[in-house]
Amino acid sequence: MAEAHQAVGFRPSLTSDGGEAELSAPVLQEIYVSGLRSWKRHLSRFWNDFLTGVFPASPLSWLFLFSAIQLAWFLQLDPSLGLMEKIKELLPDWGGQHHRLRGVLAAALFASCLWGALILTLHIALRLLLSYHGWLLEPHGAMSSPTKTWLALVRIFSGRHPMLFSYQRSLPRQPVPSVQDTVRKYLESVRPVLSDEDFDWTAGLAQEFLKLQASLLQWYLRLKSWWASNYVSDWWEEFVYLRSRNSLMVNSNYYMMDFLYVTPTPVQAARAGNAVHALLLYRHRLNRQEILPTLLMGMRPLCSAQYEKIFNTTRIPGIQKDHIRHLRDSRHVAVFHRGRFFRVGTHSQSGLLSPRALEQQFQRILDDPSPACPHEEHLAALTAAPRDMWAQVRRSLKTRAGDALEAVEGAAFFVSLDSEPAGLAREDPAASLDAYAHALLAGRGHDRWFDKSFSLMVFSNGKLGLSVEHSWADCPISGHMWEFTLATECFHLGYSADGHCKGHPDPSLPHPQRLHWDLPDKIHLSISLALRGAKTLSGNIDCHVFPFSHFGKSFIKRCHLSSDSFIQMALQLAHFRDRGQFCLTYESTMTRLFLEGRTETVRSCTREACNFVRAMEDREKTDPQCLALFRVAVDKHQALLKAAMSGQGVDRHLFALYIVSQFLHLQSPFLDQVHSEQWQLATSQIPVQQVHLFDVHNYPDYVSSGGGFGPADDHGYGVSYIFMGDDTITFHISSKKSSTKTDSHRLGQHIEDALLDVASLFQEGQRLKRGCRGLGQDDSGHRCGSLPCHTRGSRAPTTSANF
Repeated sequence: MAEAHQAVGFRPSLTSDGGEAELSAPVLQEIYVSGLRSWKRHLSRFWNDFLTGVFPASPLSWLFLFSAIQLAWFLQLDPSLGLMEKIKELLPDWGGQHHRLRGVLAAALFASCLWGALILTLHIALRLLLSYHGWLLEPHGAMSSPTKTWLALVRIFSGRHPMLFSYQRSLPRQPVPSVQDTVRKYLESVRPVLSDEDFDWTAGLAQEFLKLQASLLQWYLRLKSWWASNYVSDWWEEFVYLRSRNSLMVNSNYYMMDFLYVTPTPVQAARAGNAVHALLLYRHRLNRQEILPTLLMGMRPLCSAQYEKIFNTTRIPGIQKDHIRHLRDSRHVAVFHRGRFFRVGTHSQSGLLSPRALEQQFQRILDDPSPACPHEEHLAALTAAPRDMWAQVRRSLKTRAGDALEAVEGAAFFVSLDSEPAGLAREDPAASLDAYAHALLAGRGHDRWFDKSFSLMVFSNGKLGLSVEHSWADCPISGHMWEFTLATECFHLGYSADGHCKGHPDPSLPHPQRLHWDLPDKIHLSISLALRGAKTLSGNIDCHVFPFSHFGKSFIKRCHLSSDSFIQMALQLAHFRDRGQFCLTYESTMTRLFLEGRTETVRSCTREACNFVRAMEDREKTDPQCLALFRVAVDKHQALLKAAMSGQGVDRHLFALYIVSQFLHLQSPFLDQVHSEQWQLATSQIPVQQVHLFDVHNYPDYVSSGGGFGPADDHGYGVSYIFMGDDTITFHISSKKSSTKTDSHRLGQHIEDALLDVASLFQEGQRLKRGCRGLGQDDSGHRCGSLPCHTRGSRAPTTSANF
């Protein structure tokens, strides 16, 4: 998601604003601090670690072991081989009447030591098993005998009924790749986009780097990997996100959409009530660790550390860098409506408020006729301002309006009740979806608190959406929460026949508290400047959303291909047709196979992909020739994806090497060149993680339509996509209107053409074409997932026709 934007926009520099003084600290001290932060996080989770740290055992297993030892002792058997007698001798002598108590204590101590040793053995064995990545490297759909054996052993050592954080102590640490391999892979990735002269110059810089600086920088990284939980993640959070001084709006935040084709209720307050209740139910399950850890292949656990900061979290601006403030609990949400701020309590003495009670509170806000105070309406635009400016203004705001500021920053999350409708409109479906995406990504620039971990947007017609700040976690985490929210508020909580939340209102509830801001005169100018900048940034964003319903994941699976690789190759073809050249392409993938892993880059523009694209544009090439090159390109992309997931990617390693070089004040022309690259195509797939929550066969329209993020480059595109069920792919495209080189709608048309052209290479696609009416519909008019009649290079139907 927006992780792509921040990563490609990373421009570390040593300036006179204080950054140089911090970066000049000894690198060993920084490595020590990184490890200290890791250990502090472990200690702060002591109780959870106790419950989950004994996993796959349980606290009751100690009682069973102790009882077994006592039974053996009663039968005059000594399972300790004399150790318990040694322990008894070391215990104080309390007299003859306490001889039996000493025996019980000795048995308890022996049981505890044996229990701890067994748990440690299980942890070590499971960590060794989870360090195996051979299953990732196997062909798609195939499984070797070693992998089957590995899966069986993981199943044995994993235990039953894991909690969210049960696997954390057993996850391996992210390995530091070989610097020679990283440089080789980097040169291979840039070869397709560089001229011979530029490539030779870059290769020369790389060889100089390997000869002069690489070994020293690599040594420091290996040292950090032994001491800290993850050798890259804390630096990634600090330097890519928290030290960025740009506006969070568009640059750091991303959005998540509601259902595309349906709105469960048109009553704004009711939708807000159910959604807020569902979100707080998710938080309750999160606090109790009742959310199941994500398992690949149903067996390989992913790191769950990022879940900790979903709620009660705010990014606090600073002069040199921001910091993330996370509260253990919060029993209210901050609400914005027509320029006014409210504090709405979410709990009563009996517990969490019902959806109907929350609806009542939101309706009271909607019905409140009081106007916004001067400058209060646009106050939140400060959170969209450059971070240095916002940090300075916030100091004054905290002094004069500390209570109101704390009510917002200390809220579980932020809710914006918008006065305008949003979502798909039948009168103009294409334009309405584009406006919906723009409203979620940027909005008016002052209608959400961009510092909050996420803001829930509720539009006047009942449509929902999320605006998510990126520094605290990556898209799959907020996506998991959003899937639960949509499924829960729609299928489990539900609505009455008149569109209201089920249940009865509670007249005894106090009215929502209106927040009052004492804004000094010097802040007024700052608010005006921030609003002007936010409107400029918002007005420059071109968003385009379209569901591609001609075929989807089911067709790609029938072609025996990876769905992600299929889309990535089609994006290469579409971008080449749009710009007439190849460019470095950023695709985000996760490294959560490792403890505290976040993301890695897949460089999707490969030499194999370029060969395929050139063949598609060459009329002399036959379909079988193009198909053969396409399969080679897909295989290469899969190899890069699996390498990135297993910690053998390129960009995070080069990033960490660069940070070490800055700490050491060691200039590296090669690393400078790497981090000055322009990524004109930033892409991301939004994973669907909880398919069981949605009945896509009986209710195909009740699936999330994904989300999007801003472009990574002033002359580039941001493209995200999600597989909605089996037969639809929704794309979210963004670019900047100020660029004469980009057009989100034009790229969307090229993507649609490219997908149809690639699909037509397959005999399955040719078979599906027969009898199709040209819009992915059967004779009855229903969407059938078929391919329209399309030949390579022809123009596809317009996007709006698909609705």
